[in-house]
Amino acid sequence: MNLETKYFGSVEVKDVELLHFEQGLPGFKDLKKFALLPLPEAPVYHVLQSADEKEIAFIVANPYLFFKDYEFTIDDQSKGELALEKAEDVELYSILTLKNPFEESTVNLQAPVVINKKNRQAKQLILNRTEYHTKHSIKAREEAGGTHAHP
Repeated sequence: MNLETKYFGSVEVKDVELLHFEQGLPGFKDLKKFALLPLPEAPVYHVLQSADEKEIAFIVANPYLFFKDYEFTIDDQSKGELALEKAEDVELYSILTLKNPFEESTVNLQAPVVINKKNRQAKQLILNRTEYHTKHSIKAREEAGGTHAHP
């Protein structure tokens, strides 16, 4: 399918590559299909691009790139909704809020995007743990020794 994107213009994406968010994303409940597109100039980052709304796109990255000790448990309901059977099936991203300069950017650890790599089902979880919030500084990566994290 031909996908109109916010950052890349028109891009060819196979239907089987699309992610399916049965419940949409918080604030975007009607948007169910997204493409995960790599940023060519910065391959550790991706764009989570709506297949239905050109202007809806989020910059995402593996949170372990910045926070090696990040951890949470996927609740049983979400496991069932995503049909997750093994940990190896999980792909995880966090949404970034970009700022200028880039070092001032933040990452949302309170609402990770969980993807089942096998069936392409996805969900943005909302975690209730108080130590995670929506604006963790990416500077913490160096301060916390995150330079040893493996994305």
